[in-house]
Amino acid sequence: MNIQAPKGTKDMLPKDAYKWHYVENKFRELSEQYGIKEIRTPMFEHTELFTRGVGETTDVVQKEMYTFEDKGGRSITLKPEGTAPSVRAFIESSLYNEAQPTKLYYFIPAFRYENVQKGRLRQFHQYGVEIFGSQEASIDAEGISIAMRALDELGLKNLSLNINSLGCPDCRKKFNDALKSFLKENYDDLCPTCKSRFERNPMRILDCKEEKCKKIAKNAPTILDYICDDCKNHFEELKKYLDAIGIKYTIDPYIVRGLDYYTKTVFEIIYKDLTVCGGGRYDKLIEELGGPDMPAFGFAAGLERLIMTLESEGIEIPRSDYVDLYVGAMGDDAKIEAFKIVNALRAKGLKCDSDHMNRSVKASMKYANKTGARFTVVLGENELQAGTAKLKRMEDGQQFEVDLKDLDSIVKVVK
Repeated sequence: MNIQAPKGTKDMLPKDAYKWHYVENKFRELSEQYGIKEIRTPMFEHTELFTRGVGETTDVVQKEMYTFEDKGGRSITLKPEGTAPSVRAFIESSLYNEAQPTKLYYFIPAFRYENVQKGRLRQFHQYGVEIFGSQEASIDAEGISIAMRALDELGLKNLSLNINSLGCPDCRKKFNDALKSFLKENYDDLCPTCKSRFERNPMRILDCKEEKCKKIAKNAPTILDYICDDCKNHFEELKKYLDAIGIKYTIDPYIVRGLDYYTKTVFEIIYKDLTVCGGGRYDKLIEELGGPDMPAFGFAAGLERLIMTLESEGIEIPRSDYVDLYVGAMGDDAKIEAFKIVNALRAKGLKCDSDHMNRSVKASMKYANKTGARFTVVLGENELQAGTAKLKRMEDGQQFEVDLKDLDSIVKVVK
């Protein structure tokens, strides 16, 4: 019997939970400041949603999806990303009939069968933002600013923002023709996957991770030489908006991202050669999935990779998993009273705990110290008779006398 976690998955243990809470709360806080509302979609969807939405020629669809047939004979896939499910929910719930833009954010588990390495798991978690209904470049800049600000406030300084434009379908057609002409000479040296992409979606070859394909594509033509005036103007507007709010950027004409739905703006945020966030505009996906012709923009950040980066850089994440007050007890009557007081203090908003292991006073204090308790108190016969006790502040050992019948006096000291 195999009782280990499956390869490519990782438990989040209680000792690390506060890190996740801190990062998630930062994203939630900023999302609300920007008027973005939370959406939650199912963990699995019909497979066609991803083959149509993400793209049949992407690595995600060709190699990485967890797909199975359910008991009704339907092809189901654990979601490998959050954009297509959000678009499906937007269409299914007719959110396009409401005032636009529609701004959504989510935290999701996502699943991709890929090589396991540091910061890359088969079940991972993402924070994502999707904004539907606006074609303005200001939306692109606002989305990028959310990501940049969140990462900066989490402690990642000196971030690099790389931007590009993939143009519209008309631009892509001209570029694909030029790209095929360039790649044709080295067609025989391409990997089997890229050979299959050559006719259907040659741009995907630029995203191949095979070294020989990366070498062939190194001097390929760039999409920026083929974008139309409308796409060029949109890209120029994006740069103006980023300049207006002081966000520095580098134009990287070789960014294509790994999913087929992108149009016009694409971007990546880099921290010391590690991509910590990426996304872009996808103006045709809503229509492609059966909705109205509406533009959209989105991005996502992997939480495991982000937390790993914060830890590796020695960036301290504030702890929030401490106990405000630990109540020890000596004797049966004191244990009952401690149990009663702890439950009453919890109702007043304090994080409290008491002994459930029949520990000695010394052992209880050691345990309280391990839990990070800010204050401790020990109840015994003397304290019960006097109706008072002394709270000890663990940080400096200072003591405070409190009235056990007046729990507000305890709250006042601890808070």
